[in-house]
Amino acid sequence: MSGSSPAAPSPTGTDSADHAVHTVRAALRSPRALRTEVLAGLVVALALIPEAISFSIIAGVDPRVGLFASFTMAVTISFLGGRPAMISAATGAIALVVAPVMRDHGYDYLIATVLLGGAIQVVLALAGVARLMRFVPRSVMVGFVNALAILIFEAQIDHLVDVPWAVYPMIAVGIAVIVGFPRINRVVPAPLVAIVALTAFVLVAGLDVPDVGDEGDLPDSLPAWFVPDVPFTLDTLQVIAPYALAMAVVGILESLLTAKLVDDITDTRSDKTRETWGQGVANIVTGCFGGMGGCAMIGQTMINVKVSGARTRISTFLAGVLLLVLVVGFGDVVALIPMAALVAVMVMVAVGTFDWHSVHPATLRRMPRSETVVMVATVVVTVFTHNLAIGVGVGVLVAMVLFARRVAHLTAVERTLVEDEHGARTAVYRVTGELFFASSNDLYTQFDYANDPGRVVIDLSASHVWDASTVAALDAITTKYARRGTTVEIVGLDDASAARHARLTGRLDPH
Repeated sequence: MSGSSPAAPSPTGTDSADHAVHTVRAALRSPRALRTEVLAGLVVALALIPEAISFSIIAGVDPRVGLFASFTMAVTISFLGGRPAMISAATGAIALVVAPVMRDHGYDYLIATVLLGGAIQVVLALAGVARLMRFVPRSVMVGFVNALAILIFEAQIDHLVDVPWAVYPMIAVGIAVIVGFPRINRVVPAPLVAIVALTAFVLVAGLDVPDVGDEGDLPDSLPAWFVPDVPFTLDTLQVIAPYALAMAVVGILESLLTAKLVDDITDTRSDKTRETWGQGVANIVTGCFGGMGGCAMIGQTMINVKVSGARTRISTFLAGVLLLVLVVGFGDVVALIPMAALVAVMVMVAVGTFDWHSVHPATLRRMPRSETVVMVATVVVTVFTHNLAIGVGVGVLVAMVLFARRVAHLTAVERTLVEDEHGARTAVYRVTGELFFASSNDLYTQFDYANDPGRVVIDLSASHVWDASTVAALDAITTKYARRGTTVEIVGLDDASAARHARLTGRLDPH
């Protein structure tokens, strides 16, 4: 994925030797690496503010709920998560899932849902759900990345409609700074320079343009312990359980896919199981402080890892802490940041996130059509539903169907007549390919039952029996031959196939 390749130059030119620093201890011993982590945390904190407020509006809660959730999620996951430098906070995907609970049942039920969703994530982690990530094909990952880039860009459109004309040149200047500043200085993150410069310009020029303060009221106090006032009954569980399960699955899926993407960018491995239960604990902590829940954020993670060059938990921790410091201690100043500056940052994040290589004509010509179909299906469904879980789920399903269809057609049956020294003839059927439910359904029709001699040998040395459907098909074949008085011998089974066949044959309905 060229859009996420470690070899691709970052906007800040942070592809330096500092990227060898991947631990907190090493970063603390390196002033240069520590500076990178601190500045990255500051940029992410600034970018989190409008996002958290927007997601709060989607969920139907006060902006403080989303901001506090972003703080608690980021700080907690910085200690417990399995993917260093990944940013977790309040997200649009979780906001969409829990919005109906808030609308129909109120804030207390929302928090109860978040707490239960976190507990479910912990249980799923202990059950090993993270290992299922191996079944997500690369084409789905590419579609996931491209869809997220589109959604990130789409989220900025609201800030481009019905705004003063000055907003557009400001966004253009912000983008120019982000692209060009690294050629002058590679130490300070270009997004931070763009934010500070545009804010100073607006204040000096006295321009009346939309700012962060227009997005909603910022909190003026620290988050407090909160216990939801809901009855602990089966009725309450029936209300919140479906939403909590959906929240848990969406959060795990988005977090693990983001972690896998960061793994590719940094050329490092992460503990997906730890990340899964870490997300669950972070949501429980968030719920205990009245937050709306969350998961990994692809946009802010790309700002942290790819744009700013962060590699350790320090940046994640500081993103949460600085977010709280900014909105509580410096809320009046943060409110003055023009939205144009943050839009410029997010537009460049969207451009950098999109895998442009995947849509290059040369790539599309070389790529198998089925791979392109899976990628496009993932993108279309994700963008249409604004739900990453549905998009990735559809992508995986399409990939499975196309794979099964392709493999099924690779199975071949070759018939040979053999005559021994006594003149007795034997029909030998050599089966080549993988035998499972999709391919074995046609196996039954590949035999010449009426014209075969009294002995038939089915040679499976070039194939493998994967499931009960294949055993049932073989039983059906031998049963049909038996009705004609023909003896059937199955040979060439490997150990696994022989064990499966011996365990199931005769115990399945051959019809």
